[in-house]
Amino acid sequence: VQLQASGGGLVQAGGSLRLTCAVSGFKTPYFVIAWFRQAPGKGREVVSCISAEGGRKYVADSLKGRFSIDRDNVKKEGYLYLESLQEGDTAVYYCASRTGVSSLVRSEYPYWGQGTLVTVSS
Repeated sequence: VQLQASGGGLVQAGGSLRLTCAVSGFKTPYFVIAWFRQAPGKGREVVSCISAEGGRKYVADSLKGRFSIDRDNVKKEGYLYLESLQEGDTAVYYCASRTGVSSLVRSEYPYWGQGTLVTVSS
């Protein structure tokens, strides 16, 4: 299983980005996609996750209203939409995947992408 995260970059505060996670290698179409982020000097925290069918979505309380998640099961891609970006959103964003039910626990995800850097400038 391989995950490829893309879409990060340098953006001004108030701007928007769409991150993409391309997933390959699963023998089943039923896999969860989650996003975590790690800011400089901090631990990795959960941002959002979406169930295999796409019907259940979770966004961290502190990010609701600015971040959203979606997926395209035909393309086998997950998307994280970042809006009204703030300097505090600067981090490496990682996508992760697992089969079964959604989880917010980092250790429950066996498959990880390499991360994509989002830098928000003032």
